[in-house]
Amino acid sequence: MLNISRLRYFLLAAVLSLVSLKVANAETTTKLTVVVNGIRQQKGAICFRVYASEKGFPMSDTSEIQSGCTRITGKSVSKSFYGLKPGKYAVAIVHDENGNRKLDTDFFGIPKEGFGISNNPIVSIQTGTPAFSKSSFTVTKSTSVNISVKYSLDP
Repeated sequence: MLNISRLRYFLLAAVLSLVSLKVANAETTTKLTVVVNGIRQQKGAICFRVYASEKGFPMSDTSEIQSGCTRITGKSVSKSFYGLKPGKYAVAIVHDENGNRKLDTDFFGIPKEGFGISNNPIVSIQTGTPAFSKSSFTVTKSTSVNISVKYSLDP
């Protein structure tokens, strides 16, 4: 009788361990892949910023939750981000041609380098920078997003 009791506790502990492991793995296996298309020259890098809220989106370099740069090797590059919790995110990219890790603009704030935003919204003098709500998408276990680089504002 004592052995059956121990066996029950052992089985219960084993099941709880497997459930805990499954939950932990679910949070760490989330993958967001961002594919950037339309790169006009292989100079510099594409820098990515992933935002989880409208705070600082899309210009801040301190409020993103993940970021990184990838050296350009063709007309398209991709970068993957891991460990994001399922939810709404938006991505901003810069074709950093001079290596200073920011979007260079002219006196009026018009970009001098390529840029892009998830969902490829219109960016013009009339519309200004897009809202997080227009640029956001839902990340699940494995999500891929395509962004086209713009080298000028939309008309």
